[in-house]
Amino acid sequence: MSLCRRSVSWLNIQKLVLQSYRASLLCTRPIAASKRTSPESRSSGFRGISRRWATSTTPHSTATDPAEVEASRCLEQGTLKLEEGDLEAAKNLYKRSADIKRNASSLFNLGVTHYHLKEFDEAIAVWKESIALQPASPDTHTNLASAYIISPVPRPDLALHHLHIASSLSPEDPEIAFNLAAVLEATGQLEAALEQYQRSRDFGVERAAMHIRNVSAKILGQRLKAAEDSEKPEP
Repeated sequence: MSLCRRSVSWLNIQKLVLQSYRASLLCTRPIAASKRTSPESRSSGFRGISRRWATSTTPHSTATDPAEVEASRCLEQGTLKLEEGDLEAAKNLYKRSADIKRNASSLFNLGVTHYHLKEFDEAIAVWKESIALQPASPDTHTNLASAYIISPVPRPDLALHHLHIASSLSPEDPEIAFNLAAVLEATGQLEAALEQYQRSRDFGVERAAMHIRNVSAKILGQRLKAAEDSEKPEP
């Protein structure tokens, strides 16, 4: 049975997931323009466990390309504005960067500002475009899942779709496993949720232990009820 046909309350799913999700909900740190680091490089503070940086240049670009230089400048200035808390200015700078040089990095950052401004439809649109340009980005898939959950009309089915992709791209990421477990639990898929919480714990998320106990208790309760129901005489 697909999620869309489940007899569930979207508002209740959103509430349950938001209670379980980590506080930051998504990869809210922007991708920074830097010629000294690669997309895979990391430093502390990003997504609760690591910060991922990406270059603003492409394999076919050059540092002397005026458009490339301007797009990179806008990306850097947008990140400074975002760190200062000026979301509108950051959004406008990221949008200019994307208009000059439409790449996954500028669109990722633009989506971050839309998300913080509660412009969820716009965030979803630009993150989907970012994924079209760079499909193998677990961070963008995770962010898109978060936007689908926190939108006024939650789409846990689409959130699960993108979290499964993010998990396949980064199978040892404990926060992705935790978020996937939270959505699975909220949609009643307890066995699958338990497995993901266990993966999250094994990879280092200590708070997953509490959720493992809670989900295990729910599963046991369901089994006991099923056993009791099977023993009841038919009317």
